[in-house]
Amino acid sequence: MQYVTLNNGVQMPILGFGVYQIPPEQTEQAVTEALAAGYRLLDTAAAYGNEEAVGRAIKKSGIPREELFVTTKLWVQDAPAEDNTRRAFETSLTGLGLDHLDLYLMHQPFGDVYGQWRAMEALNGEGLAKAIGVANFYPDRLIDLVLNNEVTPAVNQIETHPFFQRAGYQDLMRERGVQTQSWGGFAEGKNDLFGNPLLAGIGREYDKSVAQAVLRWLTQRGVVAIPKSVRAERMAENIDIFDFELTDEQMAAIATLDTGSTLFFDHHDPEMVDWLAKRRLDA
Repeated sequence: MQYVTLNNGVQMPILGFGVYQIPPEQTEQAVTEALAAGYRLLDTAAAYGNEEAVGRAIKKSGIPREELFVTTKLWVQDAPAEDNTRRAFETSLTGLGLDHLDLYLMHQPFGDVYGQWRAMEALNGEGLAKAIGVANFYPDRLIDLVLNNEVTPAVNQIETHPFFQRAGYQDLMRERGVQTQSWGGFAEGKNDLFGNPLLAGIGREYDKSVAQAVLRWLTQRGVVAIPKSVRAERMAENIDIFDFELTDEQMAAIATLDTGSTLFFDHHDPEMVDWLAKRRLDA
């Protein structure tokens, strides 16, 4: 496994296992198989509803805690966000059955963002969250947060895939010391990603699948990836990407697939902002 070093010195695997959209009743088995395949970075969220299942798989695995890198995410909190954030964190930690997190992310750039971040800074200072970061922050919101707080987010988890590559944004984040992490690395198959002739051709050159070519492209860019699967053979395939390297020409060819636009939703869309900002997990 390869690692990236976050801005506070914490080492994070560059490839992990995500559990978004895995039903709670399937999550424990999926995580168990992912850990058996060699994954040590696990990515969940309070909003996914499967933290407890992830925790059960971790406990049953017998893998030493120091070998795991566990991430979960804070959902939108109302003021007083400091109190609500700590309660949400403790609920997640209890569900996971852990005494600390390796990375705690603010899931959306909405609600009392500054109150949430102050609470997360406190959790970080207490060692309960070894690193803190954000998700779905566009450049304006990220730079504003960086400039007006003591702790710079270690990670920004954003939509990143061959059709929405975010290269310029990655450069900006690198300048600020923020690690790019991809969600939706396979674009959920949109734009016929798995049938794309360019990606398929590159994969064939190395006897690899389209999924492996995409994950190699992401990690070779220095982007942390968290592919999801409920099939053990796919988990094993997705982690088998460190025995080949794409050429500069292949990286440049994949760059031509970039559309520059989201394939999912825009956090600047007023209707989406309204929906996300009003959603509460206890509703």
